[in-house]
Amino acid sequence: MAELAHIPDPRLDRRVAAIDARLDLFEEIARLREERDAILLAHYYQESEIQDLADVVGDSLALAQAAAKVQKPVIAFAGVHFMAETAKILSPDSTVVVPDMRAGCSLADGCPADQFAAFVAKYPDHYVISYVNSSAEVKALSDVICTSSNAAKIVQALPREQKILFAPDRYLARWVMKQSGRDDIVFWPGTCIVHEIFSAQEIAKLATEHPAAEIIAHPECDDPVLSQAAFVGSTSALIEHVVTSDCREFIVATEPGVIHQMEKRAPGKLLIPAPAQGNCACNECPHMRLNTLEKLYLCLRDLEPALEVSPELRARALKPIERMLAFSAGDTGALLRD
Repeated sequence: MAELAHIPDPRLDRRVAAIDARLDLFEEIARLREERDAILLAHYYQESEIQDLADVVGDSLALAQAAAKVQKPVIAFAGVHFMAETAKILSPDSTVVVPDMRAGCSLADGCPADQFAAFVAKYPDHYVISYVNSSAEVKALSDVICTSSNAAKIVQALPREQKILFAPDRYLARWVMKQSGRDDIVFWPGTCIVHEIFSAQEIAKLATEHPAAEIIAHPECDDPVLSQAAFVGSTSALIEHVVTSDCREFIVATEPGVIHQMEKRAPGKLLIPAPAQGNCACNECPHMRLNTLEKLYLCLRDLEPALEVSPELRARALKPIERMLAFSAGDTGALLRD
């Protein structure tokens, strides 16, 4: 899916161009949401105006939990493909629409299911933990799904003698290994194109310019970045840290869309986006940014593009997702339960 972000979609472009410029998109989206009896889920990396319209704004775990509980005929998912796919797996009777079907993920696309199946086959005695940033096919090959919020906790809850295979993010895997004290985890060598682009050198330079600022980072970043961070955590954990910390200045090493929620919940604090290599804007996820107000309006109006998951694939992918949700709800025994 990720490569599709760079391929034009002439049909979608024509539909966007045909929208009446006089429409108030905020009002129209609110009207359509009520008419469709829809729920709007949005990831923290979405544009701020989409976040402000959403019924639920969250990281991957929070959005999966919301999708599992939803009782709505329509789910409009402003995120990327694997997130909407997870929502469809958890709410199969709902119509799941996305603003732009090209919104993929470098982690998910960098771990093709056929290659992953061959990789897993080399380690038949390993327990397979797959990050939620993966396709439904990869989830179906896994024992449990994790997010950056609970990955280390899942590893720590497994018996020490249980061998583990982790996919698809190698930086998250290395961070989990340090947090859990496990140095024997086999991992798939994937990376997030957003988080691997942060420049440790530029962050160090920025820190000298803002000596009172605390560096905070997402565990998908590489070790040279994480080693400078005073706090490492999931997107939701980073937000909560900014809110509760006595520190007034932060250098934020994750996708800058999260800063909108930080500003809302911690007004008055200085939030500085960490620079990418070459000081480009590469730390903005190009896939998340494919979603716009115009496309959100169209997907609610036309109920397309709609995401589908076959019943057979859903059945296989559902079990490891349900294990994650049960574990997150406090059922540690769910990890090894058939």
